[in-house]
Amino acid sequence: MFDIGFTELMLIALVGLIVIGPERMPKVARTVGHLLGRLQRYVGDVKADIKREMQLDELKKLQADIAAQAHDMESRVNEQMKETETSLHQSIMPPSETTAGEAAAGETPAISAENAPSEPPTRTPPAV
Repeated sequence: MFDIGFTELMLIALVGLIVIGPERMPKVARTVGHLLGRLQRYVGDVKADIKREMQLDELKKLQADIAAQAHDMESRVNEQMKETETSLHQSIMPPSETTAGEAAAGETPAISAENAPSEPPTRTPPAV
């Protein structure tokens, strides 16, 4: 973590032994070890929290992307449905209504023998 070598540790231990004294050295070493353990756990917890926050941000971005794609797909499907509905209505309309719709749009329908109204179609009742 701090990149301290063995010789530096031995020098610190020797200075500590001289300054603190041999009778209090084991208690101080235990306390320092305990504090270093707490510090390492705290640093580990902070790293885990940061990692969790980063993952949460990534998930939020992914959710926004998926929502945008779903909205785009929904609009494309709705547009396709409208186009299909329009073409279906045009194919279902009888020719007389189609020419009447064109006349209302500003076109004058030409009456010829081909599109002249003939006898209305007869319907047969369904068999019971």
